[in-house]
Amino acid sequence: MSVPGVAAADPQADPPPPTVPNVNAYPPVKTSEYAVMDNNWYAFSIGEGITCVLQRTGSYGCSGPIPAAPNGANLVSGGPGVPGFASSPAPVFAVVGDAKPLPPNTRLSYQTISCGFDGVTTACIDGRNQAGFVISPTGSFVIGQQESDFKPTFQIG
Repeated sequence: MSVPGVAAADPQADPPPPTVPNVNAYPPVKTSEYAVMDNNWYAFSIGEGITCVLQRTGSYGCSGPIPAAPNGANLVSGGPGVPGFASSPAPVFAVVGDAKPLPPNTRLSYQTISCGFDGVTTACIDGRNQAGFVISPTGSFVIGQQESDFKPTFQIG
């Protein structure tokens, strides 16, 4: 039933899920050029003060001033299972020093982990479970509850 002179509003639709970049669409960089910590980690930098690492153990993450992170977190990390955001007193991965920047539209991969950077957004995905995370000025978030339609590939060397 409608009432004259009263407009009815449609219920707000849920916003679409955030876009997860397909990091494997980017060409890989040479992993060995990013080796740090006695070749136990592969590290790269993105933006101002953010360092990301892929560890030979299968752990991976980024630390620093993560834009639009939940609760102001400055660390996102994963391994087996879905990654999570946390806060630490200092950037955890700053221990690598001046990490080499990852050029836009490239990816760094080790074993089942691939991290790609398009010049603005960074995404890291674990091919074992399709979990990972996205760092973006419009919103940083964890992947794991939403489906992904791509499988990471890797390059060693």
